[in-house]
Amino acid sequence: LLSGCLSLVCLLLHCSALPFQQRGFWDFGKDIDVRDLMMTMMKDQEEGSAFEEVSPPDHPTCPFGCVCQLRVVQCSDLGLTHVPYDIPPDTLLLDLQCNMITEIREGDFKGLTNLYALVLRNNQISRVHPRAFLPLKRMQKLYMSHNQLTSIPRNLPASLVELRIHDNHIQKVLAGTFSGMGNMHMGRNPLQNSGFEPGAFTGLKLNYLRISEAKLTGVPKGNRGHMSHRYANKLFCIPQLYRGVFSQCQVTHLVCLQKLLGLSFNHIRHIEHGVLSYLPNLRELHLDNNRLSSVPSGLPESKYLQVVYLHSNNISSIGLDDFCPTGFGMKRVFYNGISLFSNPIHYWEVQPATFRCVSERTAVQFGNYKK
Repeated sequence: LLSGCLSLVCLLLHCSALPFQQRGFWDFGKDIDVRDLMMTMMKDQEEGSAFEEVSPPDHPTCPFGCVCQLRVVQCSDLGLTHVPYDIPPDTLLLDLQCNMITEIREGDFKGLTNLYALVLRNNQISRVHPRAFLPLKRMQKLYMSHNQLTSIPRNLPASLVELRIHDNHIQKVLAGTFSGMGNMHMGRNPLQNSGFEPGAFTGLKLNYLRISEAKLTGVPKGNRGHMSHRYANKLFCIPQLYRGVFSQCQVTHLVCLQKLLGLSFNHIRHIEHGVLSYLPNLRELHLDNNRLSSVPSGLPESKYLQVVYLHSNNISSIGLDDFCPTGFGMKRVFYNGISLFSNPIHYWEVQPATFRCVSERTAVQFGNYKK
């Protein structure tokens, strides 16, 4: 007993530390760093992902003012009003961010069949020709955040893995837009529930989807079950999560949500028992800044769950078995991050064995509660 008490004391000694931050997953709120993108591209190239050998041109060209090196063409911050000519056909990464481009035309990317990543963020793009991206048969990453688009571009390449199109003026999403998409960030667009056509999320097989800071009040009608979602909107109309939200994911055999479910900054008061059973592969669960009065049930049965954000709620007590299973053979991994700070918890009443399936003492954050 004394040993257990000392263990809990060790946990609580760190209550004034900074909030736990999980760094193992992408932060979609940050804009792309081209240097990091180049490293990812080189890694994928080494693994032979979606690349084929393209002979360099006999007479190498490079758009005026741009820097062309190692199949990377950097044309950022040049005041360009259109996509430049003379882009080398063997280009893998094309950086056109921070210019004044207003339109993507049909032939802008002609011949760039091996392009891996296209960076168009921070321009003034409001129009994209429906055939503009057809030549980009192997493109995996497209970044179009901070533009003036009112809709998702049509005919996106089937090879596309990641799309970031946040901070635009998108109000409508057509059926089948994201079929086959892997990672998606379209937050901070004026999207409402009615903006999603039925079937907009059909075929999603993604790790991450973020539709944060939009104007949604719930799961878009006609898309429940097809929507593997990571979003943080103002869910005024659904103050609790219920099992039916995710149930269709198993029925249709979609890869519903592989790693992260983020529902931070909502008005969720209760999570019905059994909701998490529909997300068997979940690694991270973000429920901070809600109105929960207790730890959600089902956490001990989540075999692979490692990170749980519950800070800034109304949780006043923690049960012995709220996080860890009572028997063996259920939990496959230890927690490496549990945030409970900014809750009215009497931490001295928490039993030491409550965190028996936590990897290390610094993984639990209590902090101080302030009304």
